[in-house]
Formats: sequence, structure tokens, C-alpha cells
Amino acid sequence: MAGGGLRLTRQLGAAGGSACRGFAAAGPLRRLAAAAPPRRLAAAALVLVSALLLAAVPRPARAFGEEGAWNPRPLLTGNARWEGVRATAPARWSFELERRTSAPARRNPTTVRADDPALLAEPFALWGGEGDIPPLTEREVFGLRRFLALGGVLFVDDFAPGSGAFGRAARRELARVLPEGSPIPIGTENVVFRSFYLLPRAVGRVEGPQKLSAIVRGGMPQVIFSDHDLAGALARSDGGGPSVEVTPGGEAQRERAFRLAVNIAMYVLCSNYKDDQVHAPFLMRRRAVDDTRPRTAPRGVP
Repeated sequence: MAGGGLRLTRQLGAAGGSACRGFAAAGPLRRLAAAAPPRRLAAAALVLVSALLLAAVPRPARAFGEEGAWNPRPLLTGNARWEGVRATAPARWSFELERRTSAPARRNPTTVRADDPALLAEPFALWGGEGDIPPLTEREVFGLRRFLALGGVLFVDDFAPGSGAFGRAARRELARVLPEGSPIPIGTENVVFRSFYLLPRAVGRVEGPQKLSAIVRGGMPQVIFSDHDLAGALARSDGGGPSVEVTPGGEAQRERAFRLAVNIAMYVLCSNYKDDQVHAPFLMRRRAVDDTRPRTAPRGVP
């Protein structure tokens, strides 16, 4: 699954499905034939033939993502702001995904806060940083817990993996969000490394460890940790060139980082490659509505 575009489409209202519904109606028509006068029978037959002819007209295929375009939203907690040399990374992520696949993506992703109900509207968020962070508020813990309970995927990117301060802090806080989950290493055996490109290892602005780490739920990575500064490899300056130097592998390593970014996006959009997620945002919103039923919540959280 490499090279030129990959188009995953779902035929909505295809002739085959409609025709099956039409043939299903033939049973009652046959029963009607035994007792109906010829004129009524002829009218019923005309209706059936018209329905079958309409069913045979091909309808436009709908590419996955018309309602679920890739949207790598930066996640904000506390007083954090999305700024600096990596501020352009989400837009570049979307650009590279569109350029290399047929998946639609939002070119100007907007930030979302962990305690904002808007977090539940999309299935992905990017949480990045380069230093220690204050403890999450109860509202932030509750918001992230709901997001993950609905099937959201969180990518945690340490911008300064040399110190590892952000990675440790993020793991500490996510242990409050998902106390039953512990990160485990994931490598080439995992779908994240095979969803579009076949990747031999993880890389970003720095080479880092060969593997990513993830909290796996239901057999699928749901919180993915990177000690590679992937956003640093993606970031672009106002002039269009790279914002941050990639070491030690230079532009060849940057290309591999782009491929990892594409794989993560395709993993989120296409579960196990094949099950397109056109309706993922809709399903998440619907499940979010279902989730508003009375239940125990942190103090002060609606």
C-alpha cells in the first residue's frame, strides 16, 4: 500500500443493494398475483419495474472523509498555547497526507482544549510539549477520559526527548485518565507501522528509540507516545523550508518522519486498513450524546 494515491470509497445506495431490496418486494407481488385483478397486477408490475430501473442507475461514490477529514488538532491543557517553531506542524501533516494519499484533510487545523466538549467532535488530537506540565484539572481528566472512551486516538509527542520531561509528565497525567492502562512498546508488528507505508522503525526530528509506546485498548493502540519530536520534523518556516534541523539523518530522516505521520493518520482514518471511517465523527457525536446520561462525574463537571 505505498506509492501513488490510495482511494478508499464506500458506494452509498449502490445498485446492488437497491436491487436486493427490489427483489425482496417481489414476494408480496407474487402473492398479490393470485388474487388481484389483471389491471391492479399490471399497475403493481409497472411500479416494480420503475423501481428496479432507478436502482440500476449508478450513484456517486462518496470518498471516506467527506464528513471525517483528517484533522490533527493540537490539544491544550492548563495555560498552554500552540505557538513557536512547531506551530505549522499540523498543517504540514494534513498537506503531506493529501499529497501522498487520497484522504481529505483540513489544511488549517485548530486547537482544542482538554476540557472543551469540542474535543469529542473529532477522533484525533496531538498533545505535544517540551517540559514538565502542571497536573490536569478534574475537568481535563474527565474530558480526556470521555474522548478515549468514545474511541478517540491521542498522539503524545515529546518535543525535547533528550530531557524527556514532557513525556514523563504526560504519562503521569494519563495514568490518572486511564488508571487501568500502561504503555507498552509497539514496533513493526503493529498496524501503525503498516497502515500505508511499511516502516522499519519510528523516527522524527531525532532518531530516538526504534519503537513507539502505546496504551492498547481492545487490541488497538489508543494513546500513542513518541520520543522522537515528530512535530519538529513536520514544521515549516514562513518561507516554506524546514523550521527545525533533523538529526542525525537529515532530509532522508525527515522523509521517514513524514511517512510515520501519514501512517498514523491512515491508522486513525482506516481501522485495520479496510474499514473506512467516513462516519467516525458522526458516531463519536452520537455516542457523546448517549454518554450524557446521568452518571458519576468529578465534582464541578456537568
